[in-house]
Amino acid sequence: MDKRSKLEGIFEWLLWRSRLIVITAVIFGMIGAFIMFITASVDIWHTAKDTLSFFVNHYPEKDEFHSKLISQIIGAVDLYLIAVVMLIFSFGLYELFISDIDDAEDTKVGKRILSIHSLDELKDKIGKVVVMVLIVSFFKRMLHMHFDSPIYMLYFALCILALALSLYLMHKH
Repeated sequence: MDKRSKLEGIFEWLLWRSRLIVITAVIFGMIGAFIMFITASVDIWHTAKDTLSFFVNHYPEKDEFHSKLISQIIGAVDLYLIAVVMLIFSFGLYELFISDIDDAEDTKVGKRILSIHSLDELKDKIGKVVVMVLIVSFFKRMLHMHFDSPIYMLYFALCILALALSLYLMHKH
């Protein structure tokens, strides 16, 4: 015999079904990931065209071109990593609030990437990728810095030390 009232039953049914609103975040997270993957790929395509034109036209500013090339590639890697964050976010939300992804359970990759059983695990996975995004962004910005005095070199070295320490602590966890 059910001890709860009909009103309580309806409310709990509605409350449980309201979790399905998370599907909007999953859908738009996937759309965001696809947009980022496409944008990064287009950036790589333009970089490849620029590189081909550099070799055909034999531009004299070789160092400037190399700096631009590295910056464009690192920028694309940054976008790819952000797209991965969006994918992990979408997969995690879906698995936590909607349902297990049956197709993923049959593969090794799915078991490794999508083994998310709590919000804390989802935050950990996203946090690790976000740290990598920050590291890539840092190095992209460092390409354009000018080290006019020794103190800037010291700051640069301290930043690299902090990044290495953060990676160490992340992997130790």
